[in-house]
Amino acid sequence: MDAAPTPPVTLVIFGATGDLTRRLLVPAIINLTRSRLVGEDLHILGIGIEPGDDEFLRGRLDQFLSHLSGEAPTVKDEAWESLRRRISYTSGDFSRDDIFLEIGRRLGPDANAAFYLAVPPSFFGSIVEKLAAHGLTDEKVGTFRRIAIEKPFGTDLASARALNAQILAQVEESQVYRLDHFLGKETVQNLMTARFANMMIESLWNSRYIDHVQITAAEIVDVGSRGKFYDATGALRDMVPNHLFQLLAMIAMEPPNSFDAEAIRNEKSKVLKALRIYTPEEAKTHGVRGAYGAGPLNGAELPAYRDTKDVSPDSRTETFVALKLYADTWRWAGVPFYLRTGKALTARDTEIVITFQPVPFAQFRETDVQRRLPPNRLVIQVQPDEGMSMEISIKSPGLSVDTVPVSLDFRYADKFDIAKTTGYESLLYDLFIGDQTLFQRADGIEAGWAAVQPFLDLWAKEGEPEAYAPGTMGPACADELIERDNRHWHQIGAVAKPS
Repeated sequence: MDAAPTPPVTLVIFGATGDLTRRLLVPAIINLTRSRLVGEDLHILGIGIEPGDDEFLRGRLDQFLSHLSGEAPTVKDEAWESLRRRISYTSGDFSRDDIFLEIGRRLGPDANAAFYLAVPPSFFGSIVEKLAAHGLTDEKVGTFRRIAIEKPFGTDLASARALNAQILAQVEESQVYRLDHFLGKETVQNLMTARFANMMIESLWNSRYIDHVQITAAEIVDVGSRGKFYDATGALRDMVPNHLFQLLAMIAMEPPNSFDAEAIRNEKSKVLKALRIYTPEEAKTHGVRGAYGAGPLNGAELPAYRDTKDVSPDSRTETFVALKLYADTWRWAGVPFYLRTGKALTARDTEIVITFQPVPFAQFRETDVQRRLPPNRLVIQVQPDEGMSMEISIKSPGLSVDTVPVSLDFRYADKFDIAKTTGYESLLYDLFIGDQTLFQRADGIEAGWAAVQPFLDLWAKEGEPEAYAPGTMGPACADELIERDNRHWHQIGAVAKPS
């Protein structure tokens, strides 16, 4: 069934002159315009600190879009020209009342509005309070007022709870859309369909048949110009309680009783609440961290993390983290989830690897196959080459019983035209129609922080990140974490690609 166009709405973007707006939000809306999922009744009101008028913001976007090569529409694009006329801008200080009075004047009392907070996290709570104080979050019959909040949502369990309390004192949970852009990826959205629409997969989706799960989010880029932000954040806070835990929840959730948003979010929250909370001693043996040193990366000489601009020379912030976690549910009892993420690694690659139990070797007891037979794996590629692969073993040609691993591959780009999407199309569309399926709920956010809090507490008190060379897959301690269980990390990019 084709998706219906969104209702009339004004998207109010706080931080409209920033990178997120021009690189992801506006290109996504252009794509929605081209697909006729938004129409002439969608308007964008940009809010920023820089002085300027409507043409100021339009010109900024013109300049950015004209330099894109194939990643998004150019300024000559018909969809962009249509949207461009419906973009306006007002400048002001987010902490002052006059900007909110101006927003109210422009919206009027009866307009649908979605407020997008593309701003530093320190502004989240105060902006919501200002919106509520000026009646901008009040909903009437037939109209809606929604708030979209980018990550990071809090810096630890206490701050996440405080921010949730601050926001939910002003608006209802049904009005809050906490974004994780990973959930906009087609492959992530397809996880539920792949599981629940295919009996051959779902029937094996438990501890009887699955040995362990690996989730990797590798970045080839270094910290770059984000030293100040990153040194106060680190790899654990930046990626694990949001991106990686959302992928984990999609993998480990129980079948919902419907595909209603709350039914799905209930099951995802149950998984996150079931994550084992480690003692300080357990945290020492279930998590490791690293920071990249100096060395060559992408043909250039990269300075060590501690030598990066705006990073403290005695920083103990990690640029790599690996964890071993358990979801203490009936389905996943005893199945470890290995998570790793980091910067300045071998490649940009986000994948989920489901490793199944090894086969019994009774039928191969007279051969040496049992020493070479690899386990079956389902590799779910989230980015950049979205798709799925099943690794199985077959007999190689010849008279002897020799096995070789092969991959059965599916790539979205081979069958569907997704090359020009940003991943934000589905998130913005769902924001406009009021579907919260892909958005995080307060209890899920807090459960995620609770699971990583033991590592935050431990690393704040003792130890330093282990150094690793740029262009590798992290420090030696990450290999030791998984190899002490007689397992190995899946080599990213190792799945055979169709020729």
